[in-house]
Amino acid sequence: MFFSLSKILGFFVVPSNAVAILCALGAVLLATRFRKAGSRILAFGVVMLLVCGYSSLGNLLLLPLTERFPAGSTGGRAPDGIIILGGSIDPERSQARGSLEMDASAERIVTMLQLARRYPQARIVFSGGSANLIAEPVPEAPIAGDLLEDFGTPRTRIVLESDSRTTAENATFTRKLVSPKPGERWLLVTSAFHMPRSIGAFRKAGFDVEAYPVDWRTRGWSDASMPFTTLSAGLARTDVAVHEWVGLIAYWATGRSSELFPGPRKIN
Repeated sequence: MFFSLSKILGFFVVPSNAVAILCALGAVLLATRFRKAGSRILAFGVVMLLVCGYSSLGNLLLLPLTERFPAGSTGGRAPDGIIILGGSIDPERSQARGSLEMDASAERIVTMLQLARRYPQARIVFSGGSANLIAEPVPEAPIAGDLLEDFGTPRTRIVLESDSRTTAENATFTRKLVSPKPGERWLLVTSAFHMPRSIGAFRKAGFDVEAYPVDWRTRGWSDASMPFTTLSAGLARTDVAVHEWVGLIAYWATGRSSELFPGPRKIN
C-alpha cells in the first residue's frame, strides 16, 4: 500500500508535473466563465516553470541533502560488507536490449566495482528490486550480480536482494538477508542526495551502516547561486530535490526513518 501510494502521490508533488497540471488547468478555465481565474493560474504556472527551470532553486534544495554526510572514507580496517542500493540500472531497458543500461545514478555501479576490487574479502550486497508500478517488474539485483561476476568478483562474495521496492524495504530486507554481527563494518553506497533518508531507514531497521555517498550532482555550496542554462536541467534538479525532501518527511511521519533529517552520529 505504501509503495503504490508513494508512487501515485509522488507523481503530483514533483514540480515539473505540478506545474504542468497548473498550466493545463489554467488553459482549460480560459474557455469557461472562470476565465479570470484561469489566466491567473496559468500565469502562476508559467512563473513557477521559469523559477524551477532556470533559477538556482534546484541546487538550493539539493545541497542540504548532498552535504549532510561527508565523502566516504576508505581508511581504517577493511569493511566486512558493502551495500549498494538500486536506482542506477534501468532493468526493463537492460532486459529488452540485452545489455547494461544505466541512468543518472551510474556512479553507484562504478563505485560498486571499485570497492569490490579494493576490498577482496568483503561481501558485496546489491539491494534493488523493481520500482515499476505499472509494467511487469524486472529487478535490478540480478543484472548487478552478472556485472560483478563479469568483472571478476567471485559469486560466493555476492549477495543479491531482489524484492525491495522502496528504501525502507532495502534496509529491512538487507538486514534480514545478511544478519550483520556486532562490531562489523558495513559501507552503504547510494547517491549523496539520497543518503539521509537511506541512513534513517537503515538505523530504523537496526542496521548500523557507514555512509559512502556518491553521485553528488553539484560541486558544493559554490553552486548555491548557480542558475541553469536549460529549462529541462533545472526542472530535473528541482524534481530530484523535492522528491527527496517529501520522502524524508513521509518516512519520518510513517515511522520508516529513525529521525526527520538523519545525519552523522557524534563520536564521543
